[in-house]
Amino acid sequence: MSNRFLQKGQHSLIVQAQDLSSCNTLGLQCQAEQVVDLQSLEQMNELGRELVRAPECLVLGGGSNLILPSTLSSLVVRVALKGIELVESTADHWLIDVAAGENWHDWVVIATGRAWWGLENLALIPGTVGAAPVQNIGAYGVELCQRLESVTAWRVAEQKYVTLSRAECDFGYRDSIFKRAKRGEWLIVSVRFALPKAWQPVLTYPDLAGHPQLALGSQAATAQAVLDAVCDIRRRKLPDPAVLGNAGSFFKNPVVSATQYQALQARFAKLVAYPQPEGGFKLAAGWLIEYCGFKGLRSGAVGVHAQQALVLVNYGHAQADELLALASTIREAVQTTFGVLLEIEPVIV
Repeated sequence: MSNRFLQKGQHSLIVQAQDLSSCNTLGLQCQAEQVVDLQSLEQMNELGRELVRAPECLVLGGGSNLILPSTLSSLVVRVALKGIELVESTADHWLIDVAAGENWHDWVVIATGRAWWGLENLALIPGTVGAAPVQNIGAYGVELCQRLESVTAWRVAEQKYVTLSRAECDFGYRDSIFKRAKRGEWLIVSVRFALPKAWQPVLTYPDLAGHPQLALGSQAATAQAVLDAVCDIRRRKLPDPAVLGNAGSFFKNPVVSATQYQALQARFAKLVAYPQPEGGFKLAAGWLIEYCGFKGLRSGAVGVHAQQALVLVNYGHAQADELLALASTIREAVQTTFGVLLEIEPVIV
């Protein structure tokens, strides 16, 4: 399939080999044999037929939540669809369609600037709009599913577009129907957001509530102030992927029962945890990792970030095997110490 040109009107699919090392925020070395750039929906019918024939497919957005192997033989589709459109103004919400290839942070900045508020807590999360529902991204007390109306995707098996409501996306903590599906089953092309007109700032996290820009409290906080504070906090805590390869939080914060939490708290007085609506407790995975002594550790070309133990980093020219070996060592130590198994957040390809 390499070097074939598939004509569709004035748009064509170019299937070619490509180095994806700069196309994932971890900066892992990866050579892909077959890559297509999807830039227009006019390409979808032809691409859809290619996807049916391809034994495997990887849909790639910003590469911010992926662990890529050193070589990749499956077809890779890089989504570069662009566009932002206000489709409806209801009594309660702004409904906005955003193409899957739009940069996530740029979209948050645009929405805030246009007084479409509600996404500011999710500022500076790397990646694309189309990738956001897969992981149900969340930060500082807000999850994507709280601001999403529907997702439109190409369903490969049926060779057609399908629009899934929020309920049909079956969102969970860093989870969705898209994440659980077989790889290549869905190709998200756009997301419809429902942003509330009756906006209230979400300042439940102490770092955010205590930030100097928000010191006057929720009554005085603006959406722009929340966005600026979130960006400031993230820049201080998390490394810039353009400078030091990383995928943000590498492990999910584990949720345990109230009984297990109480038993752990009796042994570890400074344990950091957050009560959950269903009665359990979400443990701070970064604290668990730091307690086990991994914060700032370097092992070859990979390591644990010196300011945030939840972030694994690539110091240069690392491959997936090296990163996953470090992750395995961390998981074993946390499980031995706390009886809690950490789950890796990025998708392992």
